[in-house]
Amino acid sequence: MYERALKLPQHPKKTFFLWGSRQVGKTSLLKRYYPNAMWIQLLKNEEYIAFQERPELLRERIKKNGSKFVIIDEIQKVPALLDEVHYLIEEEGIVFGLCGSSARKIRKQHANLLGGRALRFELYGLTSSELAKDFDLTKLLNHGYLPSIYDTEQPKALLKSYCVDYLKEEVMAEGLVRKLPPFSRFLEAAALGDTEILSYETFARDCGVSAPSVRTYFEILTDTLLGSFLPAYVRRPKRRTVLSSKFYFGDVGVVNSLAQRGRLEPGSELYGKAFENWVYHELKSYLAYSDREESLSFWRLTTGVEVDFIVGHMKCAIEAKASQRIHSDHLKGLKEVSADFPELKKKIVVSLEKYSRRNEQGITILSVQDFVKELWAGKLF
Repeated sequence: MYERALKLPQHPKKTFFLWGSRQVGKTSLLKRYYPNAMWIQLLKNEEYIAFQERPELLRERIKKNGSKFVIIDEIQKVPALLDEVHYLIEEEGIVFGLCGSSARKIRKQHANLLGGRALRFELYGLTSSELAKDFDLTKLLNHGYLPSIYDTEQPKALLKSYCVDYLKEEVMAEGLVRKLPPFSRFLEAAALGDTEILSYETFARDCGVSAPSVRTYFEILTDTLLGSFLPAYVRRPKRRTVLSSKFYFGDVGVVNSLAQRGRLEPGSELYGKAFENWVYHELKSYLAYSDREESLSFWRLTTGVEVDFIVGHMKCAIEAKASQRIHSDHLKGLKEVSADFPELKKKIVVSLEKYSRRNEQGITILSVQDFVKELWAGKLF
C-alpha cells in the first residue's frame, strides 16, 4: 500500500467526513489510521437493510460496543443515519469518521450534513509523491490514478468495469438519473471534452438532451467526485477574457476508457491532453493536502491565447506542455498574461524536457522530475 499524502487526525477529537471517488483508497486509509475503531460498513447488504429500516439501531450498536470513535463507510447510502450521528455527537460525545463517495443523495433528501460540527477531508487518486520510486508518467497517463488499477497488468478491462460499476451502483442504484442511455452518451462526450472549456449547448446537441439536463449531469459528476470544474480567472481583466469554466475528470484512466483511447505515447495530441489532466491533478492534490488557501483557475483571452493554470491571484502562472523541446509558440500565453498582470512574478512551463532551465523572459521550463520535486517540497509557489 502506498503512503498517502492526506493526513488524517491520529486521535480524532472532532467528527469528520472523508470524501473521495470510488476505489480511490478511502477505506484502506481509514483502516490504516484507525485499526481499533468500531466499524459500520454500509456496503454489506444486511447492514444497509438493517439501518435503512431502523436508523436508531446505530444508538443500540454503539451503546453495546462502548466505543467512542465510530467509522461509517458509504454514509450516503443511508442519509437518515446522519440525524442519529448528530444526536450521538451532541448527547453522547461520540466522534465519527464518515466516509462516502457522494453527497448528492444526502443533499437531495435534505439530510443532516452536520453543519459546523464536522471537518471535511477529500482523498484523490495517486500522486507522484505518493508513488515515489514507482512514479512512471507514461504508465500513470495510461493506467490512471486509482491505486487498485495503477499496478495492474490489465488496466483497460478494470477501467471499463469501473465505469460500468459507476453507472450501475453510483448513478442508477442511487436514482441520480431517470434514464441511463442519455447519461452514458453524455459520459463519452464529457470524456472527449476533458480539459476543454464547457459549452452546455454544444453538449446538449451532441447528446440529444436539453442544456439544463447537461448541467445536471455535470453536477452529478462533481457530486460523485468523478470530476471538478476549473473556473476562469476574471479578476481585473485588461482585455476580454473567457468566463466559462473548464471540466477535468479526477482520473485520466477513466477518461481513456470512456473516450476509447488507445495506448498514449509521448508526442501525440492525446498524450498532451492527458498530461494537462495530470498537472491539474498534482496541483489540486497538493493544495488540498497541504491546506494551502490559494485558488486554482485558468486564464484565456477571447482570441484563444491561454494559460492553463493560475495559482492564487496571479501568484504563479503554469503551462502544461508535453513537449521534449519548448519553443516560443509554447510561451505565448505566459507572455500575454504577464503583460496584463505585471505583478506576476513566477511563470512556469511543465514539460518533457530532460533538464530544467530559465529563459531570457524570466520563464522557468521545468522537467517533470523537477516539477514534482519542487511542488511537493512546497517550493513551486
